[in-house]
Amino acid sequence: MDSAALDLLLAHLASLDVMQQTTAGYRTTEFGANLRADAGNGFTNMLLRLDSAAGRAELAFVELAHSITTGQAAYPRRYGKDFWADLAEQPRLRESFDQQMTLRFQHQVPRIVAAFDWSRFANIVDVSGGQGTLLAAILTAHPEMHGHLVDLAPTAADASRTFSAHGLDDRTDVTAGSFFDPLPAGADAYLLFDILHDWDDEHAHRILARCVAAAHPTGRILVVEAVGRQRSTSEMDLAMLVICGGRERELDEFRTLGLAHGLILDTVTTLTEERQLLEFRLEASGL
Repeated sequence: MDSAALDLLLAHLASLDVMQQTTAGYRTTEFGANLRADAGNGFTNMLLRLDSAAGRAELAFVELAHSITTGQAAYPRRYGKDFWADLAEQPRLRESFDQQMTLRFQHQVPRIVAAFDWSRFANIVDVSGGQGTLLAAILTAHPEMHGHLVDLAPTAADASRTFSAHGLDDRTDVTAGSFFDPLPAGADAYLLFDILHDWDDEHAHRILARCVAAAHPTGRILVVEAVGRQRSTSEMDLAMLVICGGRERELDEFRTLGLAHGLILDTVTTLTEERQLLEFRLEASGL
């Protein structure tokens, strides 16, 4: 490493209050400590490692003009394949993505569990539930509940380990699969946590159709998202477009999506500053 070049970088970081110059060299400031690998907040994975899923996705912003012109994701234009295909083909990217998805909302989990009456449901399917952090917390808080998590095989294996670590093996099932395939049938609730914003309307309809086909007649579809113009940010809106071709939908857009599948939006519950829970019921149930 070139010491003169490194000094230029450290001096610039000091001007941004990330580093502080001392008689012995440089050290991180209180603000800069958030970027340490041991900070436990995922910023290193997201901001400093350009070879991670998050870093690679950020680089797709160089093709922002393509997304603005066409309304389509920029990621395939830069890398020749869509974001999800890239994760599937490169295990290290998938691993960094799964880690980031867990880290980015872990501090919100207690509030998410406390802000909604999950105990209304005897069983719940967490659709594309990642490494199982949220479902494990819900089941731990409500010992009478049973949970079933669905995700792609490598991530599903991680979820199984999460449930075992929480002593939940007897109250959980894990299925390796996609939300574009048939889902476990007959559950009281199907949870889509930060899922629909990753997809355009065509794919969002396919996901909802699978949930409706699997749900018990009196079942509920629970959509947790940053609702557009209420909890979303313009930065995340652009990220969803550029990376995935999705977007942060507004409440009326969710209503319209649901109606196409006979779903009625019953209630909207604020979980945190960032996310709300939209509870849909099947119109045919009348309940």
